[in-house]
Amino acid sequence: MDYFIMNADTLLKIDSEMPSSVLHAVDMLKRDMEKVFLKNRENKFKQSLIIVDYDRTLKEEGYKINFRSEGKEQIMEVRGADDLGVIYGLLFISKEYLGVDPFWYFADIELKQRQEVKIHNKEIISPTKKVKYRGWFVNDEVCLIGWAKEYPPEKEVWYPVFETLLRLGGNMVIPGTDLPKDGVHWALASEMGLWITHHHAEPLGAEMFKRAYPDKQASYKQHPDLYEKLWEDAIKEQKDKKVIWVLSFRGQGDAPFWSQDPSYDTDEKRGQLISDVLHRQLELLHQYIDHPECCVALYGELSELYRKGMLHLPEDIIKVWADNGYGKMVSRRNGNEDFRISSLPEGKSFGRQGIYYHITFHDLQASNHLTMFPNEPDLIKEELKEVFRQGGDDYVLLNSGNIRMHTYPLDMVSELWNTGDLNIEEHLTAYLERFYSSHYDKLKNNIKAYFDATLTYGKHADNRAGEEIYHHPARLIVGKWMTNNDSTCEELIWATGFVSFEKQVAWFGQLTKDAREKWEKLNASSRELLNQLTPSDQQRDYDQFHVQVELHDSGNSGLHHLSMAYAHFQKEQYPESFVYASYAIWEYQRGIEALKKSEHGKWKNFYRADWLTNIKRTIESLDALRKFIRMHGDSPDFFLWYKQYLMPEEEKHIYLENTHREPLSDDKLAQRLSEKLFAKKQSN
Repeated sequence: MDYFIMNADTLLKIDSEMPSSVLHAVDMLKRDMEKVFLKNRENKFKQSLIIVDYDRTLKEEGYKINFRSEGKEQIMEVRGADDLGVIYGLLFISKEYLGVDPFWYFADIELKQRQEVKIHNKEIISPTKKVKYRGWFVNDEVCLIGWAKEYPPEKEVWYPVFETLLRLGGNMVIPGTDLPKDGVHWALASEMGLWITHHHAEPLGAEMFKRAYPDKQASYKQHPDLYEKLWEDAIKEQKDKKVIWVLSFRGQGDAPFWSQDPSYDTDEKRGQLISDVLHRQLELLHQYIDHPECCVALYGELSELYRKGMLHLPEDIIKVWADNGYGKMVSRRNGNEDFRISSLPEGKSFGRQGIYYHITFHDLQASNHLTMFPNEPDLIKEELKEVFRQGGDDYVLLNSGNIRMHTYPLDMVSELWNTGDLNIEEHLTAYLERFYSSHYDKLKNNIKAYFDATLTYGKHADNRAGEEIYHHPARLIVGKWMTNNDSTCEELIWATGFVSFEKQVAWFGQLTKDAREKWEKLNASSRELLNQLTPSDQQRDYDQFHVQVELHDSGNSGLHHLSMAYAHFQKEQYPESFVYASYAIWEYQRGIEALKKSEHGKWKNFYRADWLTNIKRTIESLDALRKFIRMHGDSPDFFLWYKQYLMPEEEKHIYLENTHREPLSDDKLAQRLSEKLFAKKQSN
């Protein structure tokens, strides 16, 4: 027989001694089979069997799938070089034969039910992956944290994250940021077969010094024994797990250590202490582990010190370089300073190399947290290929954020870490065909229009903004405005340059004005397409794409209206300023409504912990501003603008001050004033 028939009666045979990681993958395949195969069928063949085992002759993490028959019994043999090899082999069956997409959970992709699947009896040998260690840093994970009531998040939250990563060929994870050590995230990730690694601010996965010793100064010079006890405790706890140990030394709160220990006031002193600490951490590791796998994150100040020759690193560790948060392999912007020093790996002749890369970021400036990567996909492809050319294929750690809103760039990077290359056009077509059932050209055009519409705030190709640019600058502007401080806002110089505050606000006004047409056009196009899709595709496109367009369109419009409110305020046109501040609130409220519409079914409350972009705080800031503006001319009775602009002329001369009607709310007053002052109706 030329085919292996896989159906509801197919059995899986595994050794009872298989580790938990393989058993998890077996459970995934069994679950997928139950969802795909219909049970009410006439079985024409003897029971088919899938045998799961090892083949230690295969390359690391490799798998092989063979077929054979014994009489009428059909047998598929899935053999892996090791635990991960077996896992990848089982998940290959799930994807290739059952049609289970890696993002089935996060994109709500339904499985097509059928009676059986016919599989050609052709041997399959897995290709070698381009990158040795490849995985996610589940960072800034506030949506995952706030989604359920339990803290830290429990297995129900973490299991689909780790499953998705494995399905994409990942083998490494940092499961969350500064979460309590008693959570399930570390143990579950390890139990599912992933390598564990650490945040660069938590060397060796140790507890932060100030959490353990809140009353002591965070100084290694003063308390080396306390620091080393934390490191040693972390080593003991993890020594029996698969760990890529991060050697590092930063200050508390992910800052340079000398910000808390100012006696280290030269590069030489700083570099010497960090070097000594890294070697000491490695010594401690060797006391418990033979041949520990280690890396050092050359991030921020460590990268600068290394480039200056001030760091002396242990041998045979992986040097991990970092992009700037916007996908470009240069040093990240620090406040208003943006030196853009190359952070590409040095080449294999300098030892093993890797990178920490962002497709989502949070920097209180212009990053993307709730929305997709703002730069062209070509940037990701070309930067990662250049990283590989420079020898950086030993380690790729990707900042994955909250997963759900980043599926497209996450999928791109997985293709690159698996194969080393990517055809942007072909990949996008295949991605859309996996997610949707029709209208691929229109879906593709909208995605391309998204990258064309993102705000360009600087001269470099990667100077494109995510949704945070509409919120953090807006709140800074409101705060500066309400404190009657018209000096330059220091925190906005990175965008506007050193100009007056009035010109800074005008700069954001012009930036958003230039982008309004593109976002409004894309929003209309996306809405039109939604109405043409099947109900299932419609909801998926809303969740995966349209909600992000709404966040950009509403945020862009909100920031623009804020700039207009300030311009009218400067001219002492207070009612007009009040109306424009109200327009801004109503636009930002559209963003909240878009997020709520995406919180259906299992996704209920997914966005309630929007603590980083924090649209709610932007609205609250603007509401305070609107009340502040109303104090200029409508106070103390909050009836004066109604009388001046809205009261019928004949009533103005006869009404009694002590019996006039209840003052209008801010929203109602703004709506009425809008109709009067601008001859158009704006509503929330």
